[in-house]
Amino acid sequence: MVKAFVFGKYYPFHKGHEAIINFALTKCDYLTVLICCSDKEIISDVTRKYWIENCFPHAKNLEIRTYNYLEHELPNTSKSSKEVSRIWADIFIKQFPDYSLLITSEDYGNFVSDFMNIQHIKFDSERNFFPVSSTLIRNDLFKNWRFLPDSVKPYFVIKVVILGTESTGKTTLTNKLSQHYNCSKVLEAGREIIANSNSFSFSDLHLVAEEHANQINKAPISNSPLIIIDTDINITKSYGRFVFDEELVVSNKIEESNRANLYLYLNNDVSFFQDGTRLDETDRNLLDYSHKQILAENKIEFVEISGNWDVRFTQAVSEINKLFKPDNNRWRNL
Repeated sequence: MVKAFVFGKYYPFHKGHEAIINFALTKCDYLTVLICCSDKEIISDVTRKYWIENCFPHAKNLEIRTYNYLEHELPNTSKSSKEVSRIWADIFIKQFPDYSLLITSEDYGNFVSDFMNIQHIKFDSERNFFPVSSTLIRNDLFKNWRFLPDSVKPYFVIKVVILGTESTGKTTLTNKLSQHYNCSKVLEAGREIIANSNSFSFSDLHLVAEEHANQINKAPISNSPLIIIDTDINITKSYGRFVFDEELVVSNKIEESNRANLYLYLNNDVSFFQDGTRLDETDRNLLDYSHKQILAENKIEFVEISGNWDVRFTQAVSEINKLFKPDNNRWRNL
């Protein structure tokens, strides 16, 4: 029986990693994937293990282990080094005393296997199949989004929320941005549940909160990490206080679903349009103050968007494009 192992940080797990595991499964009777997790890294071993398990749900001869270590005790490098390889080989000998095969895509695999006195098979060291690395993904999530497996993508979704009071163009802007970036969108659930802002109950707000969170969670993940969301839980809370003078309390799960990477607030400096279902303009402007007060209380930082419809779109695109910069992407804020 041939027992083999592969190892790595999988920080994050990508399609190149998936390919080497698929290859390794054809070269052995039993394969172990060892996830090496440093104390300096911000993604847990549990999350990384979940990613891999969900990529190989039907593999019978596959085991996934985690190994947590302290960087000040063990060297942490991806470069080929005999000295570093010897140290890690000692760890692997203890982890895999009866294994006879190591499979990697790196030169240091030769060093490790020599120290362990086992066979080494090298796979796609030139990265011809998947020209990517975890470092490249961390440095530019948007450019390398296509290299993330479906099980990994939800972890790195970037949510942009459009906020503001009634008749400020939230839905229009959400649709335009979604089309511009060819990304997913979540429209305001409240308009489906509360047809008229002048006639609804406090319990309706609970329904809105639950349904909006549900729609966010079910939003399809497209060819972009972006999801543009019309309104969030803070606005629903604001309606509870403004209309009923009551505080809307929701679950942590709903709060987490609504948490975003960027909040764009549309100011009420545009012409008010009454479609017969909205509050009057005076209340609309008072509600604007309530919204901002709720956001401040919940420590939600937002970017204010003003001007005519074209200017608002341009400002929104400019703010979202900042998320594309490698030093300002989702990775940094995990």
